[in-house]
Amino acid sequence: MDVFYMYTYGTAGWLAIQALPLIISPKVVVMLLSTETRDSTCADKIEDFPSFTSLLTSALALEEYFCRSLGLSFITLGILTVLLTGIVPLTSTFAETSSAGTTTDPSDPKAPYAVPTLTLTTTFHAASAFYAYMQYMKTGQTSFALSLAGSGFLAAVALWCILFASSGGRISRKTGADKRTSGFPFSNAEADKKKAGRKRV
Repeated sequence: MDVFYMYTYGTAGWLAIQALPLIISPKVVVMLLSTETRDSTCADKIEDFPSFTSLLTSALALEEYFCRSLGLSFITLGILTVLLTGIVPLTSTFAETSSAGTTTDPSDPKAPYAVPTLTLTTTFHAASAFYAYMQYMKTGQTSFALSLAGSGFLAAVALWCILFASSGGRISRKTGADKRTSGFPFSNAEADKKKAGRKRV
């Protein structure tokens, strides 16, 4: 479960890191990612065209609004991830929270939404990593490479949590081995030991 905790807090932290520049200085973010040069004094030079000036300032205001909205959405998504995975106990008494930590078992009353939240955030990180990769290949900007590294790492950790940390496994009472193992692509030594003593008909 340590990897699950690390993933949950890592997701919240990564989203907060992305959100802070969007909220604090959206104009700088727009300027860094813009492919066209915008002079801040161009409104003074084109006083003869008041309609163009108002259009330019409304476009900058709209970009600033969308940047801040995206930053607030990232912070909300990070907080919801921490709350819905059950890392922060939302019970009313201390006695209920003093037991063992959160599990990804669907029947866990502390975190009934842990696996669906894990699946949705995995999809989000994978889509973000794919988009950052496509933008990096198109523009070559370092900011997209950093986004690809962060989102790609979290998507890989989340996939690991979904595959290996989301169930207790099916352990055989007789052999103690996991029943879900197969012989492909490697041989199953435990199954071979059991079959060696049997006679074939």
